[in-house]
Amino acid sequence: MRPLSSTQFALFGAALIAISYGLARFAFGLFVPQIRAELDLTPYVIGIIGALPLISFLLATAVAPLTTDYLGARYAAVLSGAFGVGGLALISQAPNALLLGAGVFACGICTGLMMPALTAAMQALVKRSLHGRVSSVMNAGTSIGVMVAVPTVLFLADAWRLAYLSFTVLAGLGVIGAWLFLPSVVRIVPANAAPPAPFSELPWSRLIRLSLFAFVMGFVSSAYWIFAPDLVVNLGDLSPGTTGWLWLAVGVAGLGGAVVADLADRNNPPITHALMLMMLAASLALLAASPSQPLLAAFSALVFGLAYMSLTGLYLMTGIRLLPGRLSAGPVLPFMAVSLGQATGSPAVGGLVNAFGYADAFSMFAALGILVAILSPFYPGHIELGAEEEAEEDTGLQAAYDHQLQNDEGEPLEEPAEDDADKPAVSQ
Repeated sequence: MRPLSSTQFALFGAALIAISYGLARFAFGLFVPQIRAELDLTPYVIGIIGALPLISFLLATAVAPLTTDYLGARYAAVLSGAFGVGGLALISQAPNALLLGAGVFACGICTGLMMPALTAAMQALVKRSLHGRVSSVMNAGTSIGVMVAVPTVLFLADAWRLAYLSFTVLAGLGVIGAWLFLPSVVRIVPANAAPPAPFSELPWSRLIRLSLFAFVMGFVSSAYWIFAPDLVVNLGDLSPGTTGWLWLAVGVAGLGGAVVADLADRNNPPITHALMLMMLAASLALLAASPSQPLLAAFSALVFGLAYMSLTGLYLMTGIRLLPGRLSAGPVLPFMAVSLGQATGSPAVGGLVNAFGYADAFSMFAALGILVAILSPFYPGHIELGAEEEAEEDTGLQAAYDHQLQNDEGEPLEEPAEDDADKPAVSQ
């Protein structure tokens, strides 16, 4: 079969990310009110269940590079999709909290394996000069998946099991597509690329600060992802169907997150990090203050979507830049920290809801976000270079990818000759 072009691969990758991230992972919060009512679950139990896909995401992400190296991009993506199909199907039929938890745990494995598999395929099929653009399109798939879930809750507000069956069908189509269109290769590293720096020479101070900020952002955002629809239904007395507009707003605003993150990296990452984390905290406070006002709730979702996707994009670029030569660790490290924060925050916010109610729990999380935003001057910005002009050029997502592979002099590895670049990188 003819290999996908860069544009076709970007769109196909976005579709797989929409299924694995948007539907298998983040759509769960949209159906929490209906699931909680039918299965008679407490907020604390929902918080525990909401943490399970994040824990399995961490476990899957930890072994994803080895899995991709051993299986290749095609089979790793198929394995990811298989977990998604199984998990979504199990959720649709879950009669109790135990099987519901098993389903969302399987969905977390799907999420953790998919992006490394697509990254390996991108290295084989797409020129390095286009990696930044292709990654931005694929990352937007999360927002697209969140928006795809909206019609199901609008038209199937009282039929969440049927909604998850429809997600299962989409995941099955994704598995077929991955089998047909992705290359069966492992990661490709040019022979003339310099080996990565030893662990002792890594910028550990910057990596630790990046991980801590990403962890706290994940911790704070878990309240919105898991309990925002439940808040407006139980505290604001809105109908379950109207919560779909929250996720639509999150998805639409999230599409602009990649652009904002790239612009942020080109200007002042610490200041932009502070602004976006403040916006994320404000979205929680606004929702807690006006849960019965649909327009204000939707506006809070717009703010949350833009802030969350911008922050994850900024963390992605920083992680890639701080770990040149480590093709798997750079993009994965910050997302593992975010997921660990969400896995920790989900049961915490569930416990606070049980103890203090939705409004106070969301306000506490918002206050934590504001506090950490004040500490954003410590966020790892650009690595200082000899000339200011050079530092200004080496920004943005593509620049981060350009510096992933370096030569022995520490300069970005040049793109192969056009004739070589046009040759198929792999056999299908």
